[in-house]
Amino acid sequence: MELYKTQNLKVHNTLTGEKSDFNPIAPPNVGMYVCGPTVYSNVHLGNVRTFMSFDMIYRYLLHLGYNVRYVRNITDAGHLTDDGNVENDRFVKQSRLEKLEPMEVVQKYTVDFHKILDLFNFLPPNIEPTATGHILEQIELTQKLIDKGLAYISQGSVYFDVLEYNKRGLNYGELSNRNVEELFANTRDLDGQNEKKNPQDFALWKNASPAHIMRWNSPWGEGFPGWHLECTAMSTKYLGEKFDIHGGGMDLQF
Repeated sequence: MELYKTQNLKVHNTLTGEKSDFNPIAPPNVGMYVCGPTVYSNVHLGNVRTFMSFDMIYRYLLHLGYNVRYVRNITDAGHLTDDGNVENDRFVKQSRLEKLEPMEVVQKYTVDFHKILDLFNFLPPNIEPTATGHILEQIELTQKLIDKGLAYISQGSVYFDVLEYNKRGLNYGELSNRNVEELFANTRDLDGQNEKKNPQDFALWKNASPAHIMRWNSPWGEGFPGWHLECTAMSTKYLGEKFDIHGGGMDLQF
């Protein structure tokens, strides 16, 4: 009998806040997606802690005899520090600081990330997709959300409609235990709020200003991905719409 069939493995379920029996969707196969680094600066110990945790989980699942597909992305586009100012793209800011092209910044710190993880002897993921390599999938996903009425176009940008999502009996923020009122109170940047229906809404796609370097064609004009859209696009492409483990830092629960 395979080893995994004899184990009673429990994992912490963020949604329930409790430990749950680990029952893969299609045993002995396990799909695991981990939110990877935003490669605009050197990796630090806080980043390493996340990847160490999931390296141990990956190794243990392999030890138990599971066939694990481990996907960990590289975020090399679409990481704003807020939705109000498109100049607050971390890659653009770092490229100006270091006087490098944004993709030079991406290459420099992707190489650094791999070197640091090699020092810790982490196992590499099975697939390591990049956000810039999946712009088409992100555009398609954004259009799908527009077609479903869960996103809307405003001045060349596309925003996710949080209140419409909740009106359909869903609960945005249930994973991080934050309600809509708290999200409103903690909206960090009020510039550009006139583009949104609600302050809680977040950018799926941002219209690029003339000075913005990283830009792609889309049905809504030239722009770039917004908040964390790439993780949804890449995880579902390689693992399907349902998979077993979605991991990352606690700051990504929202």
